[in-house]
Amino acid sequence: MIGDRLQIGLAGLGTVGTGVYEALLRNRSLLEARAQISYEVRRIAVRDLGKPREVALEPGVLTDDWRDLVEDEKIDIIIELIGGTREAHELVLAALKAGKPVVTGNKALLAEHGSELFRLSQERGVPLYFEASCGGGIPIVQSLQTSLICNRVDSIVGIINGTSNYILTAMEKKGLPFHEALEEARMLGYAEADPTLDINGWDAAHKALILAMLAYGTPLSPDKVAVRGIESIDPVDIQFAQQLGYTIKLLVVIKRHANQKALELRVQPSFVPQTHLLSKVEGVFNAIAVSGDIVGETIFYGRGAGKNPTTSAVLGDVVLAMRECRLPDYHTGFHPYAEAMRVLPAQETVTPYYVRFRVKDCHGVIAAISALFARYDIGISAITSRDGADDEEGKHWNYLVFMLYECNFGQLESSLAEIQRLGTVLGEPMVLSIERMGMND
Repeated sequence: MIGDRLQIGLAGLGTVGTGVYEALLRNRSLLEARAQISYEVRRIAVRDLGKPREVALEPGVLTDDWRDLVEDEKIDIIIELIGGTREAHELVLAALKAGKPVVTGNKALLAEHGSELFRLSQERGVPLYFEASCGGGIPIVQSLQTSLICNRVDSIVGIINGTSNYILTAMEKKGLPFHEALEEARMLGYAEADPTLDINGWDAAHKALILAMLAYGTPLSPDKVAVRGIESIDPVDIQFAQQLGYTIKLLVVIKRHANQKALELRVQPSFVPQTHLLSKVEGVFNAIAVSGDIVGETIFYGRGAGKNPTTSAVLGDVVLAMRECRLPDYHTGFHPYAEAMRVLPAQETVTPYYVRFRVKDCHGVIAAISALFARYDIGISAITSRDGADDEEGKHWNYLVFMLYECNFGQLESSLAEIQRLGTVLGEPMVLSIERMGMND
């Protein structure tokens, strides 16, 4: 610290890094007035010193070695925005060991190495702040750590990937097939050149792991979460959902099962009742419903990604870090406080289900499938169908949908294995969970 002025080291000057740097300069008087702390950006680490920059920089502020930030004794706080996991992991480890608080928005880093980093943060008494890693501009991390701190969290259910939500919204509102909705998202800048982690569910899974660690105080690893993406969602599933009073959303579902001392942790496309607020979340917006034993259900809503929302979340953490530098004996970075919980295998989870088959247009199909569901003690709440098409041989097939009462997923898998052996069932069925939600509009 130089006098009373806190010194900041920024690692990464990409889209978000540039936004953070610009905002720190543009809103300096506002931030200093609200935080009652003065600051300056002392060094910025980038990979390529010769790359043209969108912002004017002071001579000598740039370095191409992040170690310069850690080793500079005058730097008080480090902001990590370089992305990836290997180099970011080395940087955050080194900073915490050097006693420098870190602000990061790196969800992949925390999902893969969070247990190690949180443990080191606790051992050294050096905070790690990560609001921007979950939900973009939605203040979910600080809400769980402060406003909702008195609650036992019963569940967290949310939409926390804007790309997948945009695609599903386009499929529903415009009737687009998946590949056209994805291409539209790319053209509008809502999808990366490689959108794999968005559409296969793993971007949301990384955030889910962070939220679960926050809510339950226990270290978790990526192998504990059951993940399915939206790649196989067909427009006909969207149409059936609307007909039956639902909307399809890629949901993060985190639930505490106190009687089993276990945690349910899954990411998958699901049916959401049209009466619930989450069904109204469209386009690139995110929403997270948190249910606590005292507060009941609360919903956080906002833009989940992009330069400005992420910048806002990072700067909120920077101000928090600056304030807590004045109180070194106490910080609101994450403190692991519980032993590891058993995470329920996917086969042990229980929900109602939507199951869609393609079946030959012939007598006895419904009876045969119903009998096999009954053999596994799976109840049927409704059956509906829709005309299909002719196959290459000119034989007609139809869509057949079963709405099932809640059942164990392992039971459902076993029943479907037998059903698929029926000569009248064509290909694999589409299976989507039906989520039971609390807060209605």
